[in-house]
Amino acid sequence: MSFGRGRGVRMPTPDEAPPGRSASAYEVPEKHAVLGTALLGPYPEGCEVADFALGCFWGAERRFWQLPGGVRTTLVGFQGGFTPYPVDDEVRTGLTGHAETVRVVFDPARVSYRALLALFWESHDPTQGFRQGNDVGTHVRSIVFTHSPAQHAAAEETRALYQRALSAAGRGGGSGGAITTDILPAAEHPFYPAREYHQQYLHKNPAGYCGLGGTGVSFPVGAMKSPG
Repeated sequence: MSFGRGRGVRMPTPDEAPPGRSASAYEVPEKHAVLGTALLGPYPEGCEVADFALGCFWGAERRFWQLPGGVRTTLVGFQGGFTPYPVDDEVRTGLTGHAETVRVVFDPARVSYRALLALFWESHDPTQGFRQGNDVGTHVRSIVFTHSPAQHAAAEETRALYQRALSAAGRGGGSGGAITTDILPAAEHPFYPAREYHQQYLHKNPAGYCGLGGTGVSFPVGAMKSPG
């Protein structure tokens, strides 16, 4: 399951964050348990990386590895916080500031970044702030971490499109229906892979917890400016 309610709904300050460590406290598996591909690389030439935080990363990761087409690999980790190389217990306190994040390695010739964004928007409620369903805390907030100006532009474009779709449908469970998703440069927010236990968790535990739930509003794919 996700890490519970954490410490509440306030982002910590850097001074409140645990000091962390200079290297990971654990090893990450070499291979994806479902796709059989390398988790940490090297990745095939031409592949790109996308990072999405949308609540409990167990269920979020499954959404992306099940996407037909060009997803090469997926892995879960922590991103957007202050503590270097955080561990589970630290993230659970809310003091590290990290969000549960899914890293998606994909072939843009087979699946577009905008298709990944469409799945991101539809797979959770981006209006809930520091909450997804029963999971509450800074670690389940909604974020797109972008790896290029093109990704950043696409994230902003699709956020605006989905906001219009939500407003038209009168949906969205929090913030008066206003999307609270941040769009942040991945270069400024290192991704720290989670330990083996969390990687492809719902493949290993098919009946395991998944707290994700969308708004029921489909992303307006036909309204996107370009197929990239």
